[in-house]
Amino acid sequence: MKLIHAIKSAAASLGALAVLSLSTPLCNADPGVTDSTITLGMSAPFSGPNGAYGAEMKEGALAYFAQLNAAGGIGGRKVDLVALDDGYDTERAVSNTRKLINESNAFALMAFYGSSPTTESMKVFAEAKVPLIGTISGASTLRTPVNRYMFHLRASYADETETLVNHLVGLGITHIAVFYQNDGFGKSGLEGVTAALGRHKLKPVAIGSVERNSIQVENAVKDIAKVSPQAVIMVTLYKPTAEFIRQMRKAGQMPQFSTLSPIGADLIVNELGAQQAHGLGISQVMPYPWNDTVPVVRDYQRALQAFAKHKNYSYYGLEGYLNAKLVAEALRRAGKEPTREKLIAALEGGPFELGGYKVAYSSSNHNGSRFVDLTVLSRDGRVLR
Repeated sequence: MKLIHAIKSAAASLGALAVLSLSTPLCNADPGVTDSTITLGMSAPFSGPNGAYGAEMKEGALAYFAQLNAAGGIGGRKVDLVALDDGYDTERAVSNTRKLINESNAFALMAFYGSSPTTESMKVFAEAKVPLIGTISGASTLRTPVNRYMFHLRASYADETETLVNHLVGLGITHIAVFYQNDGFGKSGLEGVTAALGRHKLKPVAIGSVERNSIQVENAVKDIAKVSPQAVIMVTLYKPTAEFIRQMRKAGQMPQFSTLSPIGADLIVNELGAQQAHGLGISQVMPYPWNDTVPVVRDYQRALQAFAKHKNYSYYGLEGYLNAKLVAEALRRAGKEPTREKLIAALEGGPFELGGYKVAYSSSNHNGSRFVDLTVLSRDGRVLR
């Protein structure tokens, strides 16, 4: 009887250890990796004027991770994404970064949103030596010099503005004004437009600005309308962009309006209405989300339908999905016992073919892609290529 009791006690102890091991960190791993999970962190706006951007991005990422985890995760580990709302506020983004690293024990970060919030957050995650993979920003200040702990998925604002300017000038449009958001995002775009125009021996005929998280565009409209530009390149988000277009048209101005990818095509249509948004040119840094002949787009569509039970495809949703897929592929390459240093080495070690969207890094270049596509909004609000 004593022998049987001893065996039962030993079995119970082993069972308790087995349960405990489900969430036990690995001895040689960095925080955020256990034998059953890998924790990632994300900070983006899920509320406020720009909350729709972060919501679409998070939905796309979660759709991929749901698909991944259902298939067994990464080497048997499920991926857990902790996503915190920063409201597109810099101080909240910095606070979130500290929480993700120190409280949530995020192994790595992904899909941070906004130039200014990410610039300040960079000081925190770089000091902690925690990599950030995927930044919803093309600002040059985040790319030069190269930060060892930041990897960009999308093309830069310089790439986008050069494509837009070359297109407009190629059509014979040379009288070009700029409307920009007065922060890191807008200033980077303004610099890109100015540099691209300079290569054609041109300069902006007028410049107007709006403060971040504001739609007070009256002064910008006044400054730009008085020169009657042929085109206006807008480096702004969807709410101030919509208000600017409304007021310019009320002032009798009908230039070619063009904007950069952060606008969110579906969001500007919802805000402005299909008729007023008609003809708006938008540069895009992701594949066309409605083209199911591209493998990663087809996968995104299927994953979104399964996870979110809808077909509201978007560029931001696809970017979130691609960002999650890139992180997963890098984690696979980092091996069975991943560390942050192994993850960085995996990212810098060679190109990633993500199903029709290629990303490549090196130790001296963390700009993963220069892909830029030009689109225009139709009368019924659809995005046309």
